[in-house]
Amino acid sequence: MSKLHLVFGGRVSDPQTADFIEPDRLDVVGIFPDYASAEAAWRASAQRTVDDATMKYVVVHLHRLLEPRP
Repeated sequence: MSKLHLVFGGRVSDPQTADFIEPDRLDVVGIFPDYASAEAAWRASAQRTVDDATMKYVVVHLHRLLEPRP
């Protein structure tokens, strides 16, 4: 299985948490086959919203969720 990564973002209640306050309005950037491409997409999305402290983008390692270690 390839190491899939999901990049998404949205408005958070506190910039130091991942408590998204409007989950129905998340910006799903995409699913990427490797970390390098996911990181590039994350950086581009985060850079667009750099002046808005309540916007946060994250990279989720889907491969870790699909194949958890014992």
